Amino acid sequence: MTGFLDIAGRRVGPGEPAYVVAEMSANHHQDLEKAFQILRAAREAGADAVKIQTYTPDTMTIPSDREPFSIGRGTLWEGRTLHDLYREAHTPWEWHPELGRVARELGLQLFSTPFDETAVEYLEEMNVSVYKVASFELVDIPLIRCIARTGKPIIMSTGMASRAEIEDALEAARGEGAREIALLKCTSAYPAPAESMNLRTIPDLAASWDVVVGLSDHSFGIEVPVAAVALGAAIVEKHFTLSRSVPGPDSAFSLEPDEFKAMVTAVRKVEQALGSIHYGVADHEKPIVVFRRSLFVVEDVEAGEELTRENVRVIRPGHGLAPKYLGDVLGRKASRGLSRGSPLSWSDLEGAE
Repeated sequence: MTGFLDIAGRRVGPGEPAYVVAEMSANHHQDLEKAFQILRAAREAGADAVKIQTYTPDTMTIPSDREPFSIGRGTLWEGRTLHDLYREAHTPWEWHPELGRVARELGLQLFSTPFDETAVEYLEEMNVSVYKVASFELVDIPLIRCIARTGKPIIMSTGMASRAEIEDALEAARGEGAREIALLKCTSAYPAPAESMNLRTIPDLAASWDVVVGLSDHSFGIEVPVAAVALGAAIVEKHFTLSRSVPGPDSAFSLEPDEFKAMVTAVRKVEQALGSIHYGVADHEKPIVVFRRSLFVVEDVEAGEELTRENVRVIRPGHGLAPKYLGDVLGRKASRGLSRGSPLSWSDLEGAE
């Protein structure tokens, strides 16, 4: 196992800048030029990569109006058939090479979520650098084995997954030789309310399976991804749209460019703030360390005079002995005359070495 992914030469994992992925999904609205615009806008907003999805309506399901193929209550797609939804949402395969070309010109990585073995074969022809496994496909063990055999890094979303299901998916991938694997905490609700996110699962994923961890987020706003990075997320995936005002299957829970940019900025600030384990005076604290309290002479003291609470106090600034020595100082005699406002030192006491 390794604690990092190598995505086209980019090291992704603990201690590295979070790998920020803009999920295009269906937000191109079947318009190739709009897809190009999304790539450009995502790059401008600070994304490291753009993810698409590789399927057709027929590789996902069959056209049928029967009840099992109709989407029930509780989602944005209530009342639609699966085949109809995926016909609207899919990214045409013939677009993939052009999207890849534009992404390379922009300095972006473009990768995808394949939904069956034919999609993996197609993406291998494109020589993608990493694969994504969607939450719903985490239980598709044959698909995971197929992806793992490519030898590429694998990012798996874990929405709805039990610990046993995650274990099965990892065992399948590792059994086919996969060594670079990431698990993303995900709540498979669209949109996902904040109270459903359970972000404390992120460090538990890392501790339980020795993998890179991250977040695939369907919540509103930017707060959840930022919090995830503070908890150790090394990958952040968020849906990206040019405008939520344009209806579409994923528009409602996608970020617009300015919002995505604000998220990336916040993530980078959090990474700076996390820093390293440190105790003591930090570099930026050195100029004000003198504002600490210390022992000062507050009344004139003659040589041989006893030090008392009336002539020695704990006050600011911090040039004298530390306050913890007050009990050791009181009752001692001054070795020399001390004027009011003098910081107290050991040499000011009789018998001091």
